[in-house]
Amino acid sequence: MNEGELMEANFEIGEKVKCKKFGALNHDFVGSIEKIYENSAMVSIIEHDDSDELAVSDFHKRAIVRLKSMKKIS
Repeated sequence: MNEGELMEANFEIGEKVKCKKFGALNHDFVGSIEKIYENSAMVSIIEHDDSDELAVSDFHKRAIVRLKSMKKIS
C-alpha cells in the first residue's frame, strides 16, 4: 500500500473533518467529505468563522482540501 492509499483509507465519504485555513479563508473550518481524490478531498463547508462568510460563499460552500490538512472529528 502506498502513502496515498494509506491516507485515503483513513477518511470516508460523509465524515466530519476539521480543515486548516488556506487561500482566502482566514480561519480553520469544519466540513463533511463529499468525494475523496488521491491526495485531497472535496469538503462541504458546514461550520466556519463569520469573517470568512464571503470566501465560503464564493467557494459555493465547498473546498478541495489536502488530506494532510484535515483531521477527523469524533
